[in-house]
Amino acid sequence: MKKIISLFQRNYETDHFVRDEVAPGAEWVVNGEGVAYRKYDGTCCMVRDGKLYKRYDAKNGKTPPSNFEPAQDPDPVTGHWPGWLPVGEGDKWHLEAWNDIASGAEFFGPPGDGTYELCGPKVNGNPEGFTSHILVPHKMEENPGAPRTFEGIKDYLKHVELPFEGLVWHHPDGRMVKIKRKDFDLTGY
Repeated sequence: MKKIISLFQRNYETDHFVRDEVAPGAEWVVNGEGVAYRKYDGTCCMVRDGKLYKRYDAKNGKTPPSNFEPAQDPDPVTGHWPGWLPVGEGDKWHLEAWNDIASGAEFFGPPGDGTYELCGPKVNGNPEGFTSHILVPHKMEENPGAPRTFEGIKDYLKHVELPFEGLVWHHPDGRMVKIKRKDFDLTGY
């Protein structure tokens, strides 16, 4: 999965927050295309052919491991080079979620091929409040009434019931665009 672009331009030179200017390639969101889904706060992973992979970002020219599968070319601005690594013995929390699924303790059904968010007590401080490590399917919670303007989204994310990291719009052709609470300096969930 490629790195998802932000809906609005970021102030890279100053505070790193977004400003009221649509990012190139994200215009389709403000034009009413695509569907918004809740963005869960975890770490991205993927299931393919019955195997679990974790997201890996070879940042700033870092040489990735030999089993790295790039998802895109390195970003010339940020230096991010996202891709996938097979989950191995040292990936304790990924394996806990995966093994719980194998034992029938899954929360959202057995995972098919696709992307997921690993959430749980040892992931990003567990802002979602899960009691164990689980794989949450992307496109789990649709938000059809989510606003599509800068001020509308900022207000929505400021007042939405927490925890709520942000929104990801999915276009029928596979494109995605995201926005997060912290992009507006909205913290505290």
